[in-house]
Amino acid sequence: MVVFDTSILLLVLDAKARAPQDPATGQPVARAPQDPATGQPVARAAERIEYLIETLAADKQQIVIPTPVLSEVLVHAGTAMNAYLDALNGQSVFRIVPFDQKAAIEAALALRDAISRGGHRVDASKPDATRTKIKFDRQIVAIAKAEGAHSVYADDEDVHQYAKLSGLQAYRTVDLDLPPEEPQTKLDL
Repeated sequence: MVVFDTSILLLVLDAKARAPQDPATGQPVARAPQDPATGQPVARAAERIEYLIETLAADKQQIVIPTPVLSEVLVHAGTAMNAYLDALNGQSVFRIVPFDQKAAIEAALALRDAISRGGHRVDASKPDATRTKIKFDRQIVAIAKAEGAHSVYADDEDVHQYAKLSGLQAYRTVDLDLPPEEPQTKLDL
């Protein structure tokens, strides 16, 4: 079982999707996938994610969509909201999971640990990260842990870091394999 964050889910639903904006700051909630080593956009990002989904489905793995992720995506979906929900609910590989009591306990433990090590922002990639962003990101990882996921797919640096700190594998779009190329056939002329 794996978990998709907002940046990954957006590319599942719409390969040309714009990153949603935080209404309070006007800043993107999730950026287009970039290679952290180069800062350049990830080549063929949507194809990488599509191939990942095919591979996970073939392996009978489920893809968990935490409700905080779904909320982030739907806030700016506009007229695509119903189509997005139909796409997710219409494929057995996806399962939408709420932030429940078990996840709340996981999030509380993670936040308590962070506070004991220096404050709720101690693990955030930016020292001025809002409390809301930190809570959402921790909720996403807490749902992953509560559901027994082994991996989190996220281009958001904080979600990626929180997943690793929680003992989960964390992957970015740049880490994903490209689909295999069709072998070129030889023409007899």
